[in-house]
Amino acid sequence: MFKWKKKNSGAPKEKRFKTVRDAYGVTKDVKPWIGAALAAIFVVIWVSGIALGALLGHPVYAAFVGLPLAVLAALSFFTREAGRAAYASIEGQVGAAASVLMAIRKGWTTTPAVAVSRNQEMVHRSVGRAGIVLVGEGGTGVRNLLNDERKKAERFIPGVPITEVIVGDNDGQVKLRKLQRHLRKMPKKLSTAQLREVRNRLKAVGGMSLPIPKGPMPKNVKMPKR
Repeated sequence: MFKWKKKNSGAPKEKRFKTVRDAYGVTKDVKPWIGAALAAIFVVIWVSGIALGALLGHPVYAAFVGLPLAVLAALSFFTREAGRAAYASIEGQVGAAASVLMAIRKGWTTTPAVAVSRNQEMVHRSVGRAGIVLVGEGGTGVRNLLNDERKKAERFIPGVPITEVIVGDNDGQVKLRKLQRHLRKMPKKLSTAQLREVRNRLKAVGGMSLPIPKGPMPKNVKMPKR
């Protein structure tokens, strides 16, 4: 007789709960007041809904309707703050930009640390329909690394659009928390076939790829997609 394996229906729930718990832990480390804020939002919205229902003569009905709305409002606030905390927890660390870039799952492939200097300045290479994007992070010497990588790409893959991005808070730089959005908004210049060819050529060219930490990004905390 065949023995049918029972599906572990609780596994996805446990994984989801663990993800939320880890996200809450990271957020609380950066924003210790998050628990009190969530409780306050929940209570204020729920009590306000009950009070409004009492004025209309339906307090019990308002309590049932207001409960999911209060939960939704608290979760919405938590999601936004958790995203900000995730960026804050890795900002300034070596390889932070690589963690953010590799969190873009659709349309982009990223090779981290294709160029690294002694001062821990580094360049990451992302490839998508917008072409090749060289993302630099670190001190002023990162511009030299970007120029070297641009020349290398132009030599082996001529004609492909190349964009240079420096992560930082100064003028002309892209803030870490806006890096994903910046790449997603770039205009598409390559067809699917052209993109495939570019990726194959880059694999043949190779490049320096050092074993940078897989986080600075905390484990089980997904970088927000915008």
